[in-house]
Amino acid sequence: MTASGPGTALVVGATGIVGRSVAAELLGAGWEVHGLSRSGASPVPGTIAHQGDLTDPESLAAALADVAPSAVAFTAWSRQETEAENIAVNGAAVRNLLEVVGRAGSLEHVALMTGLKHYLGPFEAYATGAMPDTPFHESEPRLDTPNFYYAQEDELFAAAARHGFTWSVHRAHTVFGFATGNAMNIVATISAYAAICRELGRPMVFPGSQTQWDGLTDVTDSDLLAEQIHWAITDPAAADEPFNIANGDVFRWRWFWPHLAELFGLEWEGFDGAPRPLEEQMAGVGESAWKAVVDRSGLAEPDITRVASWWHTDGDLGRPIEVVTDMNKSRKAGFLGFRDSRDSFAHHLERYREARVLP
Repeated sequence: MTASGPGTALVVGATGIVGRSVAAELLGAGWEVHGLSRSGASPVPGTIAHQGDLTDPESLAAALADVAPSAVAFTAWSRQETEAENIAVNGAAVRNLLEVVGRAGSLEHVALMTGLKHYLGPFEAYATGAMPDTPFHESEPRLDTPNFYYAQEDELFAAAARHGFTWSVHRAHTVFGFATGNAMNIVATISAYAAICRELGRPMVFPGSQTQWDGLTDVTDSDLLAEQIHWAITDPAAADEPFNIANGDVFRWRWFWPHLAELFGLEWEGFDGAPRPLEEQMAGVGESAWKAVVDRSGLAEPDITRVASWWHTDGDLGRPIEVVTDMNKSRKAGFLGFRDSRDSFAHHLERYREARVLP
């Protein structure tokens, strides 16, 4: 069973980098879209906003009392200090939400967004243990390391058995998209870094590892992910299956980085003997330089921590292993969407500029 649609959809994490794209995708297809977030904000016009706390079932019951969705897209997570806490908090979030929404008896399909840490391991043991060869395939067995993605999947499977809906899991790579105040936003982070480099008269220095500089990689456009979630919600071929989701092209950062520098009109430096993380490059200068950029350009967001997440981009670009995603499973099932990753970056950069988040 999948949702016949367009019907009523609930997007969990509606203010996030993926939730915004999912809400816009479903609204464009004629769905009635409800968005749940901690802030209760509604950044996508037409979304019906609800404020609720995923850790508090009573809060969720009150927030969603009048919502009876046929489809749910779960795109939220909360980073904790340890993986044990990640498992407890993020597993409970899925359980609480689906128990509350499942009572309405309307659910037909739930799409859960996770990511490639399914194959790489969690932050505490990231890319350190035995991992499958690239490209990653959905059929790979779970790693032995505890992982909150596995806990979320298990809660999804259990709720599907209780309430009788179908499910899909969407494993994204590094996401290119549009959002502020988001911890996993490489487009905004690199773009803010470029603006600071211009302000300081510095070249754009690649912050990551030699493996990332020389090896193949791929990324995921948030709008493409939204298209796959929409497809999975409505196509029976996607029922009860996990799917990788990446743009469909591959590149090396030694090719991509010069293109980005050209986009910003900056000189660049590549990998040179050792990683040069953004957190180190920006220590003591990033905040004041960003303030100067904001004042000069009249930007809307003076808080650099709501625009750039140095730590997360350092994690993505500092990996000691190649990361490439196999997309054959969803293609064979009928999802044929793709993006050119260079065009994807430029598209979302322009959205930030239009919103006066970036110069």
